[in-house]
Amino acid sequence: MQAEPFSAIANRIRKAAREIQPEVVNLRREIHRHPELSFQEFRTTAFIKEYLESIAIIPEPQLLETGVVALIRGTAPISSGTRRTVALRADIDALPVQEENAHGFCSQNSGCMHACGHDMHSAMLLGTAKILSAMRDQIKGDVLLIFQPAEEKAPGGAKPMIDAGLLEKYRPAAIFGQHCFPSVPSGSVALCKGPLMAATDEVHITVNGQGGHASAPHKTRDPILASAQIITALQHLVSRLTPPHEPAVLSICSINGGNATNVIPGKVSMSGTMRTMNEELRSILHERLERTVRQVADAFDVKADVEIRTGYPVLSNDPDMTDIAWDAAKEFLGEERVLNSEKLMTAEDFAYFLRECPGTFWQLGTAVDGIGPGNNLHSPGFDPDESALETGVGLMSYLAMRFLER
Repeated sequence: MQAEPFSAIANRIRKAAREIQPEVVNLRREIHRHPELSFQEFRTTAFIKEYLESIAIIPEPQLLETGVVALIRGTAPISSGTRRTVALRADIDALPVQEENAHGFCSQNSGCMHACGHDMHSAMLLGTAKILSAMRDQIKGDVLLIFQPAEEKAPGGAKPMIDAGLLEKYRPAAIFGQHCFPSVPSGSVALCKGPLMAATDEVHITVNGQGGHASAPHKTRDPILASAQIITALQHLVSRLTPPHEPAVLSICSINGGNATNVIPGKVSMSGTMRTMNEELRSILHERLERTVRQVADAFDVKADVEIRTGYPVLSNDPDMTDIAWDAAKEFLGEERVLNSEKLMTAEDFAYFLRECPGTFWQLGTAVDGIGPGNNLHSPGFDPDESALETGVGLMSYLAMRFLER
């Protein structure tokens, strides 16, 4: 059988994505109604498996307690003789957020919400699976579907899946992923070569002094005063240690100490986040942060303990794979709908996949006019435009086939 030209395949996928849009919307809403926190996505896992089986895709043996992996085997002749696999990933967990929307499909789990679009991501990959399953005779290779648990909570689900042998077993030649973004117009995507999202680390500091009566501070070793000076000193690390062209953020976001107006406490605890786009700078900031805290503490005759909990690494998109995705997006969506992405100081454990396998991760636009300012990621009012589902399903399907054609 003669292969279709890719313009015809693009039209087939556009038509299929349009036709299954109502079904993908229903899938998204069903997942949205039943959000589950990281590593607790048992119902979501069962739902994904059941749907895949309904479209003749048998899930692979499970690697972790939650999450799903499945393989679509193409049957089109491969002229090169080398069979390749392309991986597509969606995350499936929700956040500990109480939803404030007024939809008929709002979260039924109190204190838990899909406030980061993972319900959209999962539904789009299911829609992609349905389209590609029906086009096996045009697929020159295999498509690996990864429904990953626990993106929202370190250590995340990507690294445990890799450690369990996911990439070693299936050996994908490339991996692609997408994320809803309310700052990008719906119907468009935004891509970036190289570093896109930051490495993120948690900073925990405990300052121990000597408490006492507030009327006699000279008889104390005040941890509140020392903590204030530590916070001020840490801000200089970004402004005076970090090169101006290197993005970096250091924010102390919590401080706790004392509970009375006339008592200087003996201890203060602080916590915050450090985010960098450069692994070398990340290492330097770790060392200087600890040194700065201890030196300031010494100056105020208190003791400070520092713990830096290392989080996700820098998410760096492979330039060649980004070019491939960019070209496919222009072919499928039109050049005017393919944008340059700004660098982001948020973090993503898709970074672990990109350390092991060439690929790229892009922003899927979900913004529409008229939606209020509360429509932000991780917001209780996050309300993505569902028409973006068609865009994401179509592009994922087309990119997978386009890559395997190369």
